Amino acid sequence: MSITVNLRYKGTDGAAKRFAEEMTKSGTVEKIRNEAGNLRYEYYQSFDDPETILLIDSWENQESIDVHHASPMMQTIMDLREKYDLHMTVERYVSDTSMPDKDADFIRK
Repeated sequence: MSITVNLRYKGTDGAAKRFAEEMTKSGTVEKIRNEAGNLRYEYYQSFDDPETILLIDSWENQESIDVHHASPMMQTIMDLREKYDLHMTVERYVSDTSMPDKDADFIRK
């Protein structure tokens, strides 16, 4: 079972994009990706709302998320959120590794 968290960062005047860029350029994203249990850590920009950046953050289990939350990188992230005055919405998903055949028919590989 893995856990995926979708975080939508919302700002003004390109702040969310600058936040994601600074997270990347500072090496923080790479450090998070190298943490034990991290499966995915990727930013995306919305076509519908350019002031929103989506982070898809996936972990092997809750324990790996807890270790991440206790890491020094969390302070960096929180400081940057404050710097760019970002607001967030969060959705959490637990993986379902099964794929019904009727759904698989729509997947082009």
